[in-house]
Amino acid sequence: MMATNGKGAAGINGDVPSVSSNGINDAFAMKKHSGSVNGAATEDSCHSKQQNGEDKKVDRFTFSAEPTVEDIRRMQAEFTDERDWNQFHQPRNLLLAMVGEVGEVAELFQWRGEVAEGLPDWSDSEREHLAHELSDVLIYLVELAEKCRVDLPQAVLRKMALNRLKYPASKVHGSAKKYTEYKD
Repeated sequence: MMATNGKGAAGINGDVPSVSSNGINDAFAMKKHSGSVNGAATEDSCHSKQQNGEDKKVDRFTFSAEPTVEDIRRMQAEFTDERDWNQFHQPRNLLLAMVGEVGEVAELFQWRGEVAEGLPDWSDSEREHLAHELSDVLIYLVELAEKCRVDLPQAVLRKMALNRLKYPASKVHGSAKKYTEYKD
């Protein structure tokens, strides 16, 4: 398990940036949230079509606005600097550590069968354990991106734009096929 100093790690509810459907840099807009679940905000309900054509109301989970990816990078850099661990935190080592943490997340889901969204059958202790392990994965991912000089937020915007081209909603709606399996 990874540890951090936790400075400035408290999340807040309220305004958060969201990415529009086009996934490009000018896509950020501020959204107000209607509630809070497990310390994070929930978006106002949206509608989605079910297979039978009926509208279904869906409550979306959203993250708190803070800390940002840059805040996380900065906190982890400070944490490793204070311990003189940069000598060990090279890209290969960070990748292997992250994979180990992903294994710890997988272990929490092992033998449970299908798990419902929102984890309604999980105890508070199990949810907190999951939060710790997912945090470890994120921290290692952010530090790996830093060491590889990948600006994650910008890379995500570029990747989402590519995904929209590979998986146009009009072509793939309701299907889990890989983009290479779709016919024009």
